[in-house]
Amino acid sequence: MHILLIHQAFAALDEPGGTRHHELARHLTRQGHQVTIIASPVSYLTGTTRGKQIRKQTDDLGVTILRSFTIPALHRSFIWRVFSFLSFMVSSFINGLFVRKVDLVWGTSPPIFQAPTAWLLARLKGVPFLLEVRDLWPAFAIAVGILKNKCLIRLSKWLERFLYRHADRVMVNSPGYISQVEALGAKQVTLIPNGADPEMFNPHAKGMAFLQSHGLEDHFIVLYAGAHGMSNDLGVVLDAAEHLLDNITIKIVLLGDGKEKAQLQNEAWERGLKNILFLPPIPKVEMGEVLAAADICLAILKPVEMYKTTYPNKVFDYMAAGRPVILAIDGVIKQVVEEAKAGIAVPPGDPVAIASAIRELASNPEKCRTMGMNGRRLIEMQFSRTELAGKFTALLESMRRRNG
Repeated sequence: MHILLIHQAFAALDEPGGTRHHELARHLTRQGHQVTIIASPVSYLTGTTRGKQIRKQTDDLGVTILRSFTIPALHRSFIWRVFSFLSFMVSSFINGLFVRKVDLVWGTSPPIFQAPTAWLLARLKGVPFLLEVRDLWPAFAIAVGILKNKCLIRLSKWLERFLYRHADRVMVNSPGYISQVEALGAKQVTLIPNGADPEMFNPHAKGMAFLQSHGLEDHFIVLYAGAHGMSNDLGVVLDAAEHLLDNITIKIVLLGDGKEKAQLQNEAWERGLKNILFLPPIPKVEMGEVLAAADICLAILKPVEMYKTTYPNKVFDYMAAGRPVILAIDGVIKQVVEEAKAGIAVPPGDPVAIASAIRELASNPEKCRTMGMNGRRLIEMQFSRTELAGKFTALLESMRRRNG
């Protein structure tokens, strides 16, 4: 079977960002399927452009990646961000027309604007259309205040309903999304949750190379790895760091990039937060060493009601690495962490609670180890990428059989 994925925010394993789709594509090729991915040359995380605007790559397992023209303005402003989305929407459609002998088209949202491209290509090629929902856009953007224009909100909501109703199957990566997409017209919904590849991480490693390279050997490391955007609420982490200034052994490492990073760096400097270290994003293949260097890991989102529905991918990576999680996110992911006894959940938006949880774990290394291994076991038993990829493959094969 030949699967065509349209995904502007796609990140390969040798790039920073979420690599769920590359991992799934590689599993599909191991099962004998062919996968072509039309992606942007502009990093969704950093906003930087990878070489030429249009190029073709093939990884070691035969996954084909076509980079399609995109206006490189993701981090300039909201309007320019929309122009970037629309440019990819058009260019990916044109490139998709030339991909031959496709058996299924896989679209993913957000950004939602690329999903109509996938739907139209599927209809023109006469093959099934799978819509993957990775977060509830535009609901999340409206709740956070990113999307305010009334016309764009109406258009986005109409487009969302259209896609749910016209997809042959809707796939969600969090159980919190199921009732939402069904209420908006999705008829067949399948849950294939976020997870992690345990083989990428060694829970017993210490990450000494990373620690030594940054002069962190004698510190207790609290790591946040991911986007530095409006939704990530990292200003609260700076507030928590201020509460921890009296403990010179604790160092908070913020690894990643995003629109808010420069402002966060300036604020940390102005406030004299010497216990904060900002580092650039790194490729996923290097994350094992970084997570091994962490003593505990932090996951945080703004205290927005809609975020209670989400399964952040970083939480599963943290657990796969055998590191306890301080979770400043409510809802379904809190249930996962608490039931596994894999970390400490604190109220979102509460820097004092975050600082208190960090102090508690910093003073109890045995509790850290126990919680970390609890999380590792949960990943191996329920959220292993290999097992989830097998379910995904079965879903695609069933869609093809129904179409045939």
